[in-house]
Amino acid sequence: MLLTKHEHVLNGMTLHTIETEKYKTNTIIVKFLAPLKEEDVTQRALLPYVLESETEKYPSSTALRSYLDELYGASLSVDVSKKGEYHVISFKMEIANEIYLSDQTPLLNKAIDLLSGVIFSPVLENGTFKQSTVDKEKRSLKQRIQAVYDDKMRYSNLRLVQEMCKDEPYHLHVNGRIEDIEEISAASLFKYYQKMLNEDEIDIYIVGNIKVDQILPSIERSFPFTKREHIDRSFSHTRKQISKVNEVIDKEDVKQGKLNIGYRTNVTFNDKEYHALQLFNGIFGGFSHSKLFLNVREKESLAYYVASRVESHKGILMVMSGIEFENYNKAVTIIKEQMEAMKQGDFSEEDISQTKAVIKNQLLETMDTSRGIVEVLYHNVVAKEKRELEEWLTGIEAITKEEIVQVAKKVELDTVYFLAGLEGTE
Repeated sequence: MLLTKHEHVLNGMTLHTIETEKYKTNTIIVKFLAPLKEEDVTQRALLPYVLESETEKYPSSTALRSYLDELYGASLSVDVSKKGEYHVISFKMEIANEIYLSDQTPLLNKAIDLLSGVIFSPVLENGTFKQSTVDKEKRSLKQRIQAVYDDKMRYSNLRLVQEMCKDEPYHLHVNGRIEDIEEISAASLFKYYQKMLNEDEIDIYIVGNIKVDQILPSIERSFPFTKREHIDRSFSHTRKQISKVNEVIDKEDVKQGKLNIGYRTNVTFNDKEYHALQLFNGIFGGFSHSKLFLNVREKESLAYYVASRVESHKGILMVMSGIEFENYNKAVTIIKEQMEAMKQGDFSEEDISQTKAVIKNQLLETMDTSRGIVEVLYHNVVAKEKRELEEWLTGIEAITKEEIVQVAKKVELDTVYFLAGLEGTE
């Protein structure tokens, strides 16, 4: 894929421009990064939704949505995510590229202005956020958090992380804590908003058929962030010593058991073994040809679903499965056996080449969208790395069986979490 990438360090932010003729739209994504902290996480989860609902110029959701329609159906969205021990707020806007339209309205500049209005010009009431907007978004945030508790698959994954990373920032949920929502006021949220504008690490991505020299003045004018101190990144590599495996069994009124197992991989995105870890996870449990799927689900019929995934910036691997309550011990045993098989190199060259092909397809699929490209590139920012897009593909291709086995040997079992029924396992 032909991409021209540039980085520009401007007033308190880094602008990443990605020039490509692949898309008929231009995408702008603004990312705010800060350390995950208990006292901030819930406010951060609420803040982007308050900002997205209205601006000084478009002082209601209806006015804002109607303006987006005028811009050839442009889309505006926000979200919060967790990358290792960091909390990331994203503002995303996608708009038609005027060079493909008969109407030559400067749409990209209008999108930049609108996004600037969302971030810098919220609707204020007595010098702070509008109380009714904050209250409405507090109700929505409660629902988002509650939805995790109601979805037992997501809930059991949350509980695994809470138990496994008890004393680490990573135990915090991306949407914060339901018990903290009530005490957030319009004034306290506004105060946190000002802190975020002044202290977060900020990256802006613009992807599309663009001319950098034409965009730079517009970005500098529209995003007047102030120069800032660098965020302390020293705590992000906490490597935990495991003295004994933690086993936690919760009982609730559920029809199906949820077995989630957490491992420390002792490898993160920064490490040279990262590509080997991706392949290890693909063979172990990441795909439908993986050991977990074939042995736990197909061969033994023990699980309704089973898969594993890696958190690249935290260095943990999580196995998620749904099983009958009485199959708990057997399922744990077979999952442990698959891990041991990986450490012994009990997988074939065919397994490796099949996994390489699936990972490469996945990566190319992700990079098929402008948002996907930004997500892949943003890993570098979080990890303070410089891994080029092409290097992801060549890096995966070069990995040998020996390297996968070496990575497997670093993986340590940390926590076994089981959500059982009220009758459940003993």
